[in-house]
Amino acid sequence: MSKKRELLIQRPVATYSIVAYDPETGECGVGVQSHWFSVGSIVPWAEAGIGAVATQSFVEPSYGLLGLTLMRTGKSAPEALAALLADDSNRKTRQVAMIDAQGRVAVHTGSRCIAAAGHAIGKNFSVQANMMSNERVWPAMKEAFENTESDLADRLLTALEAAEAIGGDARGKQSAALLVVHGSSTGKPWADRRVDLRIEDHLDPLVELRRLLRLSRAYEHADRGDELAAEEKLPEAKEEYAAAAALAPEILELPFWHAIALTAAGKFEEAQPIFADVFLKDPRWREFVVRLPKAGLLPDDPELVKAITSIGREK
Repeated sequence: MSKKRELLIQRPVATYSIVAYDPETGECGVGVQSHWFSVGSIVPWAEAGIGAVATQSFVEPSYGLLGLTLMRTGKSAPEALAALLADDSNRKTRQVAMIDAQGRVAVHTGSRCIAAAGHAIGKNFSVQANMMSNERVWPAMKEAFENTESDLADRLLTALEAAEAIGGDARGKQSAALLVVHGSSTGKPWADRRVDLRIEDHLDPLVELRRLLRLSRAYEHADRGDELAAEEKLPEAKEEYAAAAALAPEILELPFWHAIALTAAGKFEEAQPIFADVFLKDPRWREFVVRLPKAGLLPDDPELVKAITSIGREK
């Protein structure tokens, strides 16, 4: 294959990203935005209790999988990145950052990354960018992350927003992703991801990512409410359901299941005004109720089901 043909195949993924570790929770994560379709499918990698990787520029996705594998065997992030770079004949085109579950960080910006390109390391994090509109992008990300007091997901996203505000990708914006994993593994990868959000193609991907993070938090509260209701801790469950509703008032399903949980716990009177509000806004939920006794989500009591589905009809 000719060199010309090789260069045509290898297109750069113009990207700014951040990898970080939260010493208080043990969480690791990656945030990324790019003028490239589905950046979340190739750039961010993370594993609970192991670390996180962002691989970009002329992307070699195997840096993600192999970097995590090396860190899983006990290598630090700097050792893992050094080993992969040493074996990569195209390392001058790569931009890669890694952080391990002890907060040790390493980053590489190859000399052939398209300008403006660079990176900055802080305590427990690294920011990196290539093909940016100016060289202020990664310093702005570093400052934003260091000066934001919140959980890891919010701090990652705030860093991305700072990059966009000061110029971002020289070609514009298209996709974004946010990946945060817990501090220790449960052995179930799907349960180890606290936040896993991707915007494949959008006119304003970070605005959409911020909206999805809000919804993600709402559903997290709702899930916790379900757990507490199952444990018959209804006051605590009510607080979680209220937090979910406050974060995402437009999602009627959240109060609907709150009302179902209350009813199943024998608190139908408390559930009635919630049902009434949901049914008024979307009558489809009224008809959905009749399916739930067979699934074990409501008592098999026709009178109770009739009472629920009658709410609001008399008006």
